[in-house]
Amino acid sequence: MDSFEFNKIAGAVLAAALVVFGSRTLINEVLHVPEPEKPGYEVAVMTTEGDGVGAAKDAGPSVVELLASADAGAGKKDFKKCVACHTIEKGGANKIGPNLNGVVGRELASVSGFAYSAGLKGKGGSWDYVALDSFLTSPKKYAPGTKMAFAGLKKAQDRAELIAYLRENTDSPPPLPEASESAEAGESSEAAPETAKE
Repeated sequence: MDSFEFNKIAGAVLAAALVVFGSRTLINEVLHVPEPEKPGYEVAVMTTEGDGVGAAKDAGPSVVELLASADAGAGKKDFKKCVACHTIEKGGANKIGPNLNGVVGRELASVSGFAYSAGLKGKGGSWDYVALDSFLTSPKKYAPGTKMAFAGLKKAQDRAELIAYLRENTDSPPPLPEASESAEAGESSEAAPETAKE
């Protein structure tokens, strides 16, 4: 093949590339679609009044009401979800999370030798039944910035059983509140959400 024929073929290939890329650029300019502010698709979600924690409590009896009849044995089974990060034995070591023996009624962020998140350190207060319920419902909502990756227990019965098991593993747990006290505590926690996390 002589050089003149090669030049014709190369010119045709370059002309075809110019037409393809030029037409693409022209189409993009003519049919310009602006970049979305947020990538992805927005999914419409039906919401209820109040936050997720309050909505979960309104669905039935509160955890504090369920505690009076909660089965600590079932809570021990629920605690199996926790053993990757926590110990429950008296004097047990801290793991990824602190040892939970004696947690009911204990001051927040008070296990020595454990590095708590700033969100939990700044909370103040103690692990009362309402605080434990709120934390176990949604750790990240209760204590924003928590290191705890657990999503939470959505069923009030499961939370009550787990709290009963934690109470069983506390030497001097606070007495169970009366049903009227739990209703008032639930109302006040919805008005001013409190948080606690271990």
